[in-house]
Amino acid sequence: MTNSSRWRALTHHHLLWPVAVLVFLLLVNVPFTPDFFSVRMTGGHLYGSLVSIVLFGSPLILVAVGMTLVIATGGIDLSVGAVAAITGALACSYISDQADQSALSGVLLAMGLGLLAAVVCGLWNGFLVARMGIQPIIATLIIMVAGRGVAQLITNGQIITINSEPYKLIGGGYWLALPFSVFVVAVVVAVTVALTRRTALGLLVESVGGNAEASRLVGIRSRRIKIMVYAFCALCAGIAGLMISSNTSAADGNNAGLWIELDAILAVVIGGTSLLGGRFSIGGTVVGALVIQTLTTTIYTIGVPTQTNLVFKAAVVIVVCLLQSPKFRAKVFGAKFGARSGAKGNAKPAAAPADTAAATEAAPKMEVS
Repeated sequence: MTNSSRWRALTHHHLLWPVAVLVFLLLVNVPFTPDFFSVRMTGGHLYGSLVSIVLFGSPLILVAVGMTLVIATGGIDLSVGAVAAITGALACSYISDQADQSALSGVLLAMGLGLLAAVVCGLWNGFLVARMGIQPIIATLIIMVAGRGVAQLITNGQIITINSEPYKLIGGGYWLALPFSVFVVAVVVAVTVALTRRTALGLLVESVGGNAEASRLVGIRSRRIKIMVYAFCALCAGIAGLMISSNTSAADGNNAGLWIELDAILAVVIGGTSLLGGRFSIGGTVVGALVIQTLTTTIYTIGVPTQTNLVFKAAVVIVVCLLQSPKFRAKVFGAKFGARSGAKGNAKPAAAPADTAAATEAAPKMEVS
């Protein structure tokens, strides 16, 4: 491969602009915090701004990974924040009732109950979307609203505090000098990538998102795929809920995971996954989540007033999305920078021959879901 070919492949890569924005945001912090990139070892643990970004961004990465698969099927899940709150509330409520809050068996059972509740919420969302035919934004809005009430009922409207060392490990502990949450995120991301890129599952998800009816006609169980991805998204939100409550050793049914669904959707979009469904990028989502978390850190570092931080975040997200648009880059930087890798992303499919189209319409519709 020649140098020009390598450069063309680099400039046409879908992760170029998200990574460029991430690097830019990291560099912006240096004038305000000269030791921003320094990482130090204290008490056998690594500390520093970069470590903090990964630590506090872990719940968002998990939620965004699950959201990626839901969006890839052409759906959306607004309930992930409420699911995280329910999971944390159940786990902390169970642990607080134990005589020995540090008993490993009690902590594992509490985590299991919380994650089971999360999966049930995901199955409910998938049932409403896939079986009942309710629009995803409406189906998931039900738990988004009601879930907060459920979390408040579990905690009796109070903030439940606990003192459990094993539970604190999940979101606030360290292992091998790194935050334990980093290893949890790495395992979830690795398993997701293995299942979606090393098996046919990823192709099935993309086909359902690209054209659910065509997928059904060729024998893909599209309804089961949708139910499965909603359950997986809720499971990721449940793990994030355990991290959030573990990091503070408390369950706040009202504020835990509040608006994390919006940040997750932004992370998915920044990562290059289309909200219309179809092709998706797990790596892009991880980068997008790091961009959102780095942006949050940068807002506080440079002293942006609290009242305007959401406006500042929205402006940066708009810039990132515009930079990812081939049409925008073509108008601003010229056709050379606006072009993407061939006609893969922009070419319209050729019209089907008349006999093929007629045969498709005449074909019997199999019920395979």
